[in-house]
Amino acid sequence: MAQQPFLERILISEEQLATRVQELGRQISADYRGKKPLFVGILRGCILFYSDLIKNVSVDCTLDFMCLSSYSGTSSTGHVRTMLDLRESIQDRHVIIVEDIVDTGLTLEYLQNHLKDRGAASIEICCLLDKPANRKVEVHPKYVGFTIKDEFVIGYGLDYNELYRNLPYIGVFKKQ
Repeated sequence: MAQQPFLERILISEEQLATRVQELGRQISADYRGKKPLFVGILRGCILFYSDLIKNVSVDCTLDFMCLSSYSGTSSTGHVRTMLDLRESIQDRHVIIVEDIVDTGLTLEYLQNHLKDRGAASIEICCLLDKPANRKVEVHPKYVGFTIKDEFVIGYGLDYNELYRNLPYIGVFKKQ
């Protein structure tokens, strides 16, 4: 692959992503045997991860999406806005939030509290990337693809100002 001007380096390859997503799907399937979890994908960043993850889940499940926003460029604004909400009630449902990256934790803390108030039986977080160095609140994903350092990453659904989501790998964005 030719070097891209926006890319410092590839952090996680396509092959590493595929292997880890398969492992997460098997783990979730084992943990939810006999249950019918609801996978709530947090748009837009989760879409590639979500799609690949669901293909590797072998238990009956349902799918829905929410769109929340707390970023502008490379920085969190610290304020969470709901842009798209769930279509159905989650009362007494086992909910698995599927997120691209857990950074400050503010979005997921907001979302967990919001879904608890709506009566979910249980709520777990499945994230592709966990960046604990930036945590501002206590959030503990149960299912983690990769733990990364404090670097701004793009690809496989993650963006910089809505660009680069279509990259098939996770790369470190080159500072301009």
